[in-house]
Amino acid sequence: MQRVCVIGMGPIGNRHAGLYVDCPDAELVGVCDIIKERAEDAGKRFGVPFFLSAPEMLKELKPDIVSVTTGGYEYSSDHYLPTMQAFEAGCHVLGEKPISNDLRLAREMVDTAKKLGLCYGIDLNHRFTPAAYQAEKWMKDGRIGEILFCNMALWIGKFMPLDSEYYHLKALNPHSVNIMQHFCGPIDKVTCFAYKASGRTIWSTASINMQFKCGAVGHLTSSYDIKRGHPMERCEVAGTDGRFVFEDMWREATLYPAGNLLKEVYTNPVFDGYTGFIDTFRARIYEFVRQIESGAKPDEINGSGEEGYQASRVIHAAIASLKNGGEVVSVDEIFE
Repeated sequence: MQRVCVIGMGPIGNRHAGLYVDCPDAELVGVCDIIKERAEDAGKRFGVPFFLSAPEMLKELKPDIVSVTTGGYEYSSDHYLPTMQAFEAGCHVLGEKPISNDLRLAREMVDTAKKLGLCYGIDLNHRFTPAAYQAEKWMKDGRIGEILFCNMALWIGKFMPLDSEYYHLKALNPHSVNIMQHFCGPIDKVTCFAYKASGRTIWSTASINMQFKCGAVGHLTSSYDIKRGHPMERCEVAGTDGRFVFEDMWREATLYPAGNLLKEVYTNPVFDGYTGFIDTFRARIYEFVRQIESGAKPDEINGSGEEGYQASRVIHAAIASLKNGGEVVSVDEIFE
């Protein structure tokens, strides 16, 4: 049984805490937020002690796992300090995405976890679904063959004032880039164009072309300008032997074998299937707890801090391309 604390009790932190309460291998033992009302409300809601100081909570409760669900500038500047404090206390950490808006700090967090032998995961929850697992199985079974291309699209209407013109790119795209790298491997080069829709001060719709290190090519379309509809996310991977598509994370995955008019389809069941977005959080959090409970090594973590760092690195390369009129940028040249 893993003792768990959550740092950052906004909507996402409360979601993490509630899922830990229901997790059979976890026990929520404390919550923390620098805003007293948030911390106190969460403590009462979940029936656990609340704290305004993360170091104080970690020292007193000695958790095994800490979820870091803070926000900050570009939805991630506040991740660094509590993550490092949790590592210093000997805790495994599951952090929210993006890992950080500062690549230097992201690299330091990843390296610190490795140095201390601690497990570090990022909540890249969009691919912790039966549909994504089925697509992965088709790849492992050789049904796709040599990878040729990957097309990804994700749009979520977000219209409130945002704190950075790169907010959309940094906050939304870690999910998509991670999915693309999960199926096709590391990304070598990118080029990016983006659009500020009417009334926008941020780059709200973006188009990113990329080449993978394996030689395959890819494309990501991402937008904050489209009202939620169906589907909101789509991933297509094609190879010499077949092609698969999965939509909306969990709704459906379809395999189109090359030279075969018959296709295979996984459809999320009406009963006992995923019923909403929260189920992706449940699957990702439970997987992290299960891996810690089973004694997984840091380099075995599914959806690791390293993966989160590499996804953000690609996004920073895309931003560098955008700043320079869409020029081709090597991801390996992006360090900060």
